[in-house]
Amino acid sequence: MPELPDVVVYVESLRERVVGERLERVSIRGPSLLRTFDPPLEAVEGESVVEVRRIGKRIAFGFGNGRWLVLHLMVAGRLQWKPPGTKPPGRIGLAAFAFTHGTLVLTEAGTKKRASLHVLADESQLAEHDRGGLEVLDASLDEFRERLTSRSHTVKRALCDPTLFSGIGNAYSDEILYRARLSPFVRTKSIDDESVERLYAACRTVLAEWTDRLRAESRDGFPKKVTAFRPEMAVHGKFGEPCPDCGATVQRIRYADNETNYCPRCQTEGRLLADRSLSRLLKDDWPRNIDELDG
Repeated sequence: MPELPDVVVYVESLRERVVGERLERVSIRGPSLLRTFDPPLEAVEGESVVEVRRIGKRIAFGFGNGRWLVLHLMVAGRLQWKPPGTKPPGRIGLAAFAFTHGTLVLTEAGTKKRASLHVLADESQLAEHDRGGLEVLDASLDEFRERLTSRSHTVKRALCDPTLFSGIGNAYSDEILYRARLSPFVRTKSIDDESVERLYAACRTVLAEWTDRLRAESRDGFPKKVTAFRPEMAVHGKFGEPCPDCGATVQRIRYADNETNYCPRCQTEGRLLADRSLSRLLKDDWPRNIDELDG
C-alpha cells in the first residue's frame, strides 16, 4: 500500500499537473471503484481543480464548484500520468481522468479490487475520510508519546493504526522500528521514555528521508516505481538477507496477508520472535535466538 512518502510525492506531482486544469471527463472501468452516487460523478466533469490534498493515505481533489473527489489506492492501486486521450489499460485499468493537457490513469493489480473513489458535496465531508491519525512530522514529542501510549498495542500495530498515526503502514513501520532498534512486539503501555524518544526520532527521520528520496527519483517526471519493496530498505522485504549493520539474518513474522521484518540482533537482543506458522510446525525445534539459527 502506498504510504506517507509515496502519497506525498503523488500529491506534489499531481499539483504540478492538474491544479488550474479542467477535468474534462472521467472514464471508469472498474465497477467497484465508485462508492458514491450523490453527487454524481458528472458533478466534477468540466470543473477546474483548485487543490490537491493528502488525507492520511488518501488523495483528495478539490474543484472550483466546491465538490471533491477522494481516491484511496488501498494495497495495489497506482497512478500514471499519460498523454491526452489515454484509455484505462486492459485488465488492471480502473479509471482514466482526462484533463486538458494529460490523463491520470488509475490501475490496480490483482484480483481483489479494493481501491475506492468518492464524490463529495463539499469540503466538510472530507472529515468522514480522515481516520484521525497524528501527523508525526508535524507533532511534538509529547503529542507523539500521548498518542502512542493511549491504547495497549504492540508498537508495530500502533504505528500502522490509521486512527493513531497518519500515513504509516507495514513497510515504513518495519524501517522505523529497525532505525529505533525496537522489537515490533514492545507494548505501548510499558515502553520507557528513552525508547519513545528513539521511536519518535526514527519516525521523523525515516519518513523525511524516504520522502526526499522519492522526490529525487521523480524529479524529472511522474512517480513510476511506487512499491513497498525497495532495495535501499534495511529490513522490509529482506527476509533471509543480512542486516546492513550487523550482518545477522533478517527474520520475519507472517500473519494474514502481511509480514513483519526485523533484525534479531539489532532489535530483539538476539531473540527470534515466533512466526506463528513455523513455530507451530517446528514446536520444540523452533530456535530461540539468532545464534542457534545462524550458527
